Amino acid sequence: MRSIWKGALTFGLVNVPVKVYSATEDHDVSLHQVHNKDGGRIRYQRICEIDGEVVPYQDIDKAYDDGEQTVVLTKDDLSSLPSERSREIEVVEFVPSDQVDLLTLDKAYYLEPDSSSPKAYVLLRKTLEQTDRTAIVRFSLRQKTRLAALRVRGDVLVLQTLLWADEVREAAFPALDESVRISAKELEMSASLVDSFSKDFDAKEFTDEYQAELRTLIDAKLEQGDALDTDATFGKQEEEDGGEVIDLMEALRASVERSRAARGEKTEDAPKKKAPAKKKTSKAS
Repeated sequence: MRSIWKGALTFGLVNVPVKVYSATEDHDVSLHQVHNKDGGRIRYQRICEIDGEVVPYQDIDKAYDDGEQTVVLTKDDLSSLPSERSREIEVVEFVPSDQVDLLTLDKAYYLEPDSSSPKAYVLLRKTLEQTDRTAIVRFSLRQKTRLAALRVRGDVLVLQTLLWADEVREAAFPALDESVRISAKELEMSASLVDSFSKDFDAKEFTDEYQAELRTLIDAKLEQGDALDTDATFGKQEEEDGGEVIDLMEALRASVERSRAARGEKTEDAPKKKAPAKKKTSKAS
């Protein structure tokens, strides 16, 4: 890995020099756009609207337009901002880890100690583990002030940028304002379904099926060309019925039985409905 940024974690008067690395990477199959008529590649060019020339990226500046005036901001202008020059990742507070909303988590970065002694780094890591706290930090990266959560993953400190509060949209759905009655039996059956799916999470057990299928499609088309038969490649795909569930209890019961059967567990027989009692007929004397 190659570091993308160097600076120092600071909390109080403690200074922890660190290198920053992207913690994730993209393995998606790279595709480009082509003209469906002749296969010609579609290319996008940066063209100046005044002289019509293609402009190299290094000759492009940024500008702000308020509707009446335009202010051009050069690379030197932007790099002169105090926040941009700062190389500090400032700890602003330590919060209970469960108070960090997962919805706000964004890009993740690894922090590597960047000094002759990693003592301060290890001290901060152990402190976060012992107190079960997450450090909320503030820093500038790529012309933007970032708020981030600093937490521990194994032996490494991980910096995960957070969305700002006004970037998270409010979920306002009228349907959720309606009063809904959930019976104890429905809740019990739903909990039983959860239990039938319960296990420890291991991310390595899961793969990106779409990307695997896309690679299969590409390989098959390289071999067969336009004569490719996708049904022969992937098998005949049956469309699933996505209709709304009418009998919720029956759907829950069937789901529990199917999940248990998939795991090789015995399924409990569904209670049989009692036949209606026969009416007694009085004999004539």
